[in-house]
Amino acid sequence: MCCTLPMNIDHSFLRWMRTLAALATLSITSVLSQAADSQERVQVVRIPGASNLMKAQVGADGAIHVVYDAAGGPWYVKSTDGGKTFSAPLVLVDPASRKPGLEFITWDLVVAADGGVHVALGNNAWKLKLPDEEKGYFYATLAPGAKAFAPLRNLNRKPSEGFSLAAGKGGAVTANFLAGKIYTMASRDGGETFSTFAELNPSLDPCKCCTTSTTFGPDGRLAMLYREETNNERDIYLVLADPNGGKQARTRISTTPWKLEGCPMTYFTIQGTDTGYVAAWPTKGQIYFARLGKDGAVLPPGEIKTPGRNGMRTGIVALSAKDGATLVAWKNQEALGWQLYNAQGQPIGNAGSEPSRGSGAAAVALPDGRFMVFP
Repeated sequence: MCCTLPMNIDHSFLRWMRTLAALATLSITSVLSQAADSQERVQVVRIPGASNLMKAQVGADGAIHVVYDAAGGPWYVKSTDGGKTFSAPLVLVDPASRKPGLEFITWDLVVAADGGVHVALGNNAWKLKLPDEEKGYFYATLAPGAKAFAPLRNLNRKPSEGFSLAAGKGGAVTANFLAGKIYTMASRDGGETFSTFAELNPSLDPCKCCTTSTTFGPDGRLAMLYREETNNERDIYLVLADPNGGKQARTRISTTPWKLEGCPMTYFTIQGTDTGYVAAWPTKGQIYFARLGKDGAVLPPGEIKTPGRNGMRTGIVALSAKDGATLVAWKNQEALGWQLYNAQGQPIGNAGSEPSRGSGAAAVALPDGRFMVFP
């Protein structure tokens, strides 16, 4: 009798209760499904013997290229089996470029369509009080099929930082850097030679101790991300430039304001996608990201706040798959964190985190739609 319903019970109330129960079941199922999807799509790979992983990229042939900073200087490894195994490490700095106490660090990595590897490097020449020309933009290349990196080249021979690289079609390679203003150098022969550095745009007023991030878009235009400092308003801007140095367009992509006296010394990133770009950056220590169209306009739902936080000059990665899923990864306090998002900008599952040394953030988007992070 204790389980018998009264004859006069409100049946609309019963229907309402059943609806709530069904919705709760659907909600739980959806959460579990998203958690499983996140675990299936994001794989954590630790490379034997590697530490302080700085950058990673997948080449046109599906090979995974990784650079890391460790004892003896920056090193490079490659995987041709989807991250199951990696090659023996290659050192990036040739013996002739080494000096007592001089340490090189990785700033950027790009892989050209032909499989050539291009790496931007800086050093601690300032600490050793070496001549100014030794404080420049150093550049290492690994030709397709080569078994060793070519000797380092000093591209600009002036005190500078914020180094970034982009590789496009037809042997196009662009190298950008900060030296009070934003400067650019262009190559049309796969990095064999570069133009003399010149200001990208004299009207730009960048944070002097942040960085630049550079990529080629789906329409062939060069895209460069930087942080402005005019009036101490530290907003993130995108500059789109025609490949032949013609017309430029500038768009503010961050919307959360940050008024700050003094450069915050932050890193950020932009990557080309099939339909435009994806970018990620920190504001007030919080990581945000946005998807951009080919014209640089921020796409709905706009700026998206992630659960990530950054440290001073720590790496950030933003990568998109063909279905619009986006992985954002960040380094902070000896840990690499990440969050996966669907095509509508909604989080999939919970954020992940793994202990990780160094300041870099390395991750790749695989051709099959999965992502791989390298703590």
